[in-house]
Amino acid sequence: MSEWWTYRPEDFLMFAPRTYWRLFELHNLAWWPAQVLAVLSGLAIVVGLWRGHPAVLRLASVVLAVFGAFVAWAFLWQRYAVINWAAAGLAWAFGVQAIGLLVLAGRSSLVMAAARVRRHVGLGLMFWAVLVHPLLALAMGRPWVQAEVLGLAPDPTAIAMLSVLLCADAVARATRVLLAVLRAGALAGCAVSAATLATMGSAQGWVMVGAAVVAAAALAFGRARA
Repeated sequence: MSEWWTYRPEDFLMFAPRTYWRLFELHNLAWWPAQVLAVLSGLAIVVGLWRGHPAVLRLASVVLAVFGAFVAWAFLWQRYAVINWAAAGLAWAFGVQAIGLLVLAGRSSLVMAAARVRRHVGLGLMFWAVLVHPLLALAMGRPWVQAEVLGLAPDPTAIAMLSVLLCADAVARATRVLLAVLRAGALAGCAVSAATLATMGSAQGWVMVGAAVVAAAALAFGRARA
């Protein structure tokens, strides 16, 4: 029997990387052409954030709540949990996050963040989630049918959630607390994905690390300026 210190992180994987990426292919084929609607919805949010209209925060929160619930059920629970028992916990986490976003959408004290840095970073993250993240499949040498699309795959959906939460602020203390909890949830989702991808040996994990670090830095900068 090998000594425990001889094991590497990838030795604890319950699935092969090829099996993981195959899940996205099956998922995309099963739900086509939902990707088109999801991307169009994401672009509408990008335009709204760029214009800085406060109403976009409520609309985006509702849209991302629907996306989060769908990812939780259709991908994490129905597909990913088949090869990874921990995905069931991720599905519940996405579901709770979706409920939180619905509650946030109904808060009258929700306002656009005053810090321009936060809004610009949030806009950039949303643009990445909608248009750039799906292209990583091709960049990493995988077929386009394995692309991770906002609203169908967990990673771009988590980045999009982080984007909107970064652009949001609140007058009431209760809403500020809810925002903090939801931001922590989105950051945790990025961290879990980064750890999984790193264990698989995929350089794509650095994308999730970068999204979390940039968002955290923008939040810290905004607090310092305030």
